[in-house]
Amino acid sequence: MEGDRPVQKDAYTLILEAIDTGLYRPGDRLVESELADRFGVSRTPIREALQRLETQSLLARDGRSLIVASLDHNQLSELYVVRSELEGLAARLAARHATQEEVDVLKEMVSEDRALVNDPVALSRANRRFHKQIHLASHNRYLVQQLDLVHRTMALMATTSLAAEGRGEGALAEHTAIVDAIEKRDEDRAYSALKAHISKAFTTRLKQDSLSNI
Repeated sequence: MEGDRPVQKDAYTLILEAIDTGLYRPGDRLVESELADRFGVSRTPIREALQRLETQSLLARDGRSLIVASLDHNQLSELYVVRSELEGLAARLAARHATQEEVDVLKEMVSEDRALVNDPVALSRANRRFHKQIHLASHNRYLVQQLDLVHRTMALMATTSLAAEGRGEGALAEHTAIVDAIEKRDEDRAYSALKAHISKAFTTRLKQDSLSNI
């Protein structure tokens, strides 16, 4: 039984990454046999991984089938409330605990990401890396764990707010303000800047959703 655990973890990670990268989108049906063939693992760890993902509400039931879950307006609002508070806390703690090397990494990320401003998909991936770096710079393992769960749920969104016209430039300017506050050890400003950044992303997403329904 002990030897099965790494395989089970691998199956979970493979499916999670497939959802995160858009290989499987909200509403897509997941079939054990197809997943086992795709990832080259047996059906038992696939089944256990699917059960775990369903427990985490990343998958939902559609009759007897499991599909990638989607977020309705209320769920999206609740998610952003939690994300805003946790991300703000991460920025506050990063301003308190981040090493100069970690600050330099954040600054380099912002600089390099300017080349991606016209590529929403690549910028979205870079954005996740940037936020993850802030999480790690908080030096609070329990906060990092909770934010990992929040960001896994973010994968259930069909689009990125960074696809909105002008949002890429705005997001990078907000990233610059966040890093500046962290570097200057201004905990309150880092907290406020990160929360404002998440609020702007949420507002942009709501506008995207309303336009798609016209």
